[in-house]
Amino acid sequence: MKTSVIIPVYNEIDTVAELLARVRTSPIEKEIIVVDGNSTDGTREVLEEEAKKGDLKLIYQLKRNGRGAAIKEGVALASGEILIFQDADLELDPAEYPQLIAPIVNGRYKVVFGSRFLGKGFIFGMGIASYIANIILTALTNILFRGYLTDVETCYQIMLAEVFKEMDIKSDDFDFTIELTLKLLKSKYRIREIPVNFIPRRAIHGKKIHWLDGIASLWIILKFRFNSL
Repeated sequence: MKTSVIIPVYNEIDTVAELLARVRTSPIEKEIIVVDGNSTDGTREVLEEEAKKGDLKLIYQLKRNGRGAAIKEGVALASGEILIFQDADLELDPAEYPQLIAPIVNGRYKVVFGSRFLGKGFIFGMGIASYIANIILTALTNILFRGYLTDVETCYQIMLAEVFKEMDIKSDDFDFTIELTLKLLKSKYRIREIPVNFIPRRAIHGKKIHWLDGIASLWIILKFRFNSL
């Protein structure tokens, strides 16, 4: 089964070339789709050089539309049966793709999440505020939606492309992740969690997520539970 790796990028000049190198060496059948959110730090020039290697589908946005919007643009070009969303910050390692897609390839699951909280990563390195926010959002999701997950905000949400296309995700920013999680649970998809290694980075190193993104995710959880999305 071919896997489409969708990579949203914004101002990741220090990591994007290394990330692409790791994706390329992953031993799965794949296509690589990069969506640049109008980077201003030289990332676009790096991507132009990488594209010369001939193995990338590259989208340049005229303005930054958000991580969720970038992923949706990438999915629109995808031809693979399986989708993987990959941030360009090197917090998670593409070397783990084979084990992540295995439950889908063997037909046992249609959706897999890579859980940072089950793996060997330095969870507390993400910062105590981010750690607590992740715990709260995960617990609230499990309580309100009868879930069983350990990491509802993981970047690694892997699924059959046909499943994603059923979800009708409206969020365009970081709250894309939690909306997708909630809609998968609401649709009664079984989600297989697999431990992944995690090397967190902080805002000083270019981390884009902000505490307001946690508030947005909380609002979506409550809105979807007591209303609809």
